[in-house]
Amino acid sequence: MIGIMSDSHDNLNMVREAVRLFNDSCCGLVLHAGDFVAPFAAQELSGLHCPVKAVYGNCDGEKQGLKREISGIGQINDAPFFFKYEGLNFLLMHVPYEIKRAARSGKYHFILYGHTHRPEIFKESGVICINPGETGGWVTGKSTAVLLDEKTMDAEIVCLG
Repeated sequence: MIGIMSDSHDNLNMVREAVRLFNDSCCGLVLHAGDFVAPFAAQELSGLHCPVKAVYGNCDGEKQGLKREISGIGQINDAPFFFKYEGLNFLLMHVPYEIKRAARSGKYHFILYGHTHRPEIFKESGVICINPGETGGWVTGKSTAVLLDEKTMDAEIVCLG
């Protein structure tokens, strides 16, 4: 199981809820699609029972602080960030830039992004595209995350709190 979150925007209570969800779901990996905002928000992920892979978002100004906080539990990179996990190819980004083109490339099984604060799961050219929405909940009033079963390729949007 993979936990996916984005746009936590310093909402520590909702980050803690996401950590609880991901631990309860026995996630082997957690992905954050950017916009932690401050390093103290990233520090909350230290309670996870698995590693983290993340990208910087457009509101992540203190990159060195974020890198320091994440380095003990995983990695944070500039977007777009390509990686393999369990034999599957992932493209992680913050701003949903050229998703259709990336999907048509045939290089990825999953494209994950944030920025819009709107949760959605859809297929594009056979690629599963996922926006977990906003974990912080400040813009829409709904805090969300996604659970992805990489074995069955099923993804579920989960409301937090």
